[in-house]
Amino acid sequence: MRIFGIGIQELLLILVICLIIFGAAKLPQIGKSLGEAIREFKKSFKK
Repeated sequence: MRIFGIGIQELLLILVICLIIFGAAKLPQIGKSLGEAIREFKKSFKK
């Protein structure tokens, strides 16, 4: 299974690196911010 040309192993490696850098406590906050940014980006192109 590939998402954006990235396999499962690569996704897991990215997740582990993010856990090490940001810590488990900040990951939900970062995910929420990223989701909101993507949503706003999509809205700007719909208009």
